[in-house]
Amino acid sequence: MNDIGIGSFIIVFLIAIFIGAVTAIQFAYQMGGTLIPRYYIGYIVRDMTIIEMAPTISCLVLSGKVGSNIAAEIGGMRQKEHIDAMEIMGVNTSSYLVMPKIIAALIVIPLLVCVAAIVSIIGAYIASVPTGMFSSAEFVQGLRSWFEGYNVFIMFVKSIVFAFILTSVSCYQGYFVKGGSIELGKASTQAVVSGNILILIADYVIALVLTV
Repeated sequence: MNDIGIGSFIIVFLIAIFIGAVTAIQFAYQMGGTLIPRYYIGYIVRDMTIIEMAPTISCLVLSGKVGSNIAAEIGGMRQKEHIDAMEIMGVNTSSYLVMPKIIAALIVIPLLVCVAAIVSIIGAYIASVPTGMFSSAEFVQGLRSWFEGYNVFIMFVKSIVFAFILTSVSCYQGYFVKGGSIELGKASTQAVVSGNILILIADYVIALVLTV
């Protein structure tokens, strides 16, 4: 949990704050000169961040950072025959090496996604209110308008599914790696690529099931 969560906090924090800032600026630009009230920016940023940006972008980034690290760690143990030695001693290596990582990810990644959603909204506020795009009252009005708790439920469902995908795929790639350092590098790359593709597919499926 420390490696996956605390070790990834800074990168998730930075990405989240800039996602919120850019989202607010882009929507303010797109809605400029229209009849749509300006406080809608806060409403749009809030729902887009909670439903899509915080879980998906954060987990795509974590797939690259955490996924490659897990694949390289377990793959290195496989190549150095540490896993074979543990199996000879009667240790269930899959439950000893893989299960703790999956459980830790299922606990800490949803918390990271929740923090990312909050930070992203703060980033949108910092980027739009002090620069004079609209007032603080308008932004807060948008944040408080038409809130549905079901959207938070969708966010946590996505974060749990994505956490399982990125850790299980990375553990699989590392656990069954063969060859030398070149194959280990390919396994780490494959873990990231496969994890990202599966996360995007799962994102579409979850959106289709829970929102349509």
